[in-house]
Amino acid sequence: MYCYNCGRTLSEHDFCTACGADVHLYKKIIHVSNMYYNDGLEKAGVRDLTGAAESLKQSLKFNKNHVEARNLLGLVYFEVGDAMAALSQWVISKNVQPEKNIADDYINRIQSNVGRLATINQSIKKYNQALVYCHQDSKDLAKIQLKKVLSLNPRFVRAHQLLALLYMDEEDWERAARELRRCRDIDRNNVQTLRYQKIVEDMLMPEETAKQPIKRKKEESLRYQSDNEIIIQPLNVKEPKRSGVPTLVNIGIGIIIGLAVTWYLMVPAAQQEVRAQEQETITKISNESDTKTAHIQELEGQIAGLNETMLELRRQMKEIEEDDGPLPYYDELMLAAVSYMETEDAHVAAANLEEIAGNVQIEEMSDAFRTLYGKIHDTIGPELATEYYNDGYARFKAGEYGEAIELLSRAANYDVTHVRALYTLGRAYEESGDNENAVLAFDMVIERFPGTEHAGYAEQRRNRLAAGD
Repeated sequence: MYCYNCGRTLSEHDFCTACGADVHLYKKIIHVSNMYYNDGLEKAGVRDLTGAAESLKQSLKFNKNHVEARNLLGLVYFEVGDAMAALSQWVISKNVQPEKNIADDYINRIQSNVGRLATINQSIKKYNQALVYCHQDSKDLAKIQLKKVLSLNPRFVRAHQLLALLYMDEEDWERAARELRRCRDIDRNNVQTLRYQKIVEDMLMPEETAKQPIKRKKEESLRYQSDNEIIIQPLNVKEPKRSGVPTLVNIGIGIIIGLAVTWYLMVPAAQQEVRAQEQETITKISNESDTKTAHIQELEGQIAGLNETMLELRRQMKEIEEDDGPLPYYDELMLAAVSYMETEDAHVAAANLEEIAGNVQIEEMSDAFRTLYGKIHDTIGPELATEYYNDGYARFKAGEYGEAIELLSRAANYDVTHVRALYTLGRAYEESGDNENAVLAFDMVIERFPGTEHAGYAEQRRNRLAAGD
């Protein structure tokens, strides 16, 4: 343990032997932080990830610079599928201790694997889209999106919980129980999972249809009245022994009845099991078909929108041609749209758009021209932005700042919501010595994404560059 004032190693005394600072309370705080960290470590070891996260948060409340607690909290978040929260904790840990920090390895393993990072991004986007569908009461589409999320990230606990909640809403208790069991395999003591599981178990538990009959005290005789006479018939009186033939007949009848009961009970049960397996296979095929249908409907919607815009553009083009002659760039834009609808090649569409933008002023064109141009741009933007960002980040890490700036600029242009592309662009400008453009990029991050983590980092770097100027 080191002194908070001078950084020297502390002894068993309640004061620093180097600078004389009172460290009695400081030692207690560090001790409590370590106690919570050890508790979180034990809970994580038995897969009580929710309890581990709470203990580690308490540890960081007492000592925000506890690097081991922050790294372990990031691992807990990553284990339950929340990769963004995990990366946030590791980035903070790296800033606290830049050297000899295992968080650097965790970050590099994720960011160096472009496919893994893209999968994480896609799973988060699809989970957010599923939430939107839930708010819009489109529960079938929400289930399709959540199944896509879990195919990309099977350990995403919140996606399992939301899917279980949708099954509960449909009263499909068996599937809900299956999803909740998967949640508990990942995180044993998640409170939300336990609450849902209690509801599901209550619904699956068979209700008692009737109370147990009350046993009457055995009577020794049976009394009843016949006309004017009361007849008393004794009970529990052994009948005289009979011959063995009726007994054998009764045994044979019992065997026949037993075989018949077995046939009528066991065979339908086996048939029911086969039907259940067939129904599960049909359901699986139906879900896959629903997924493909939703994707086709989405593409058809985009094509329909592009077709409507193209028709409007043709109408305006015809009017303009009658007045001012042919306009070749209208044809080029429509050819670019048709080419993308046929091939879905984002790179070819991007090249066509860049060529058109280099020859005309988009702002001065007609409304239909700008609308079609914008729709094509927005359709191909996210895919290209992700690709350009991954390539640009790799160049940035390799120290090739010129190529990184070009690729990251393209990523930020094709997707204005890509905060990491814009922030890394500022970093690339900063590392290349172009402080002016770095400040402009950081200002755009602060303006477009206020209150986010990247905005905070951008503000720190922007102030540092401004002070250096």
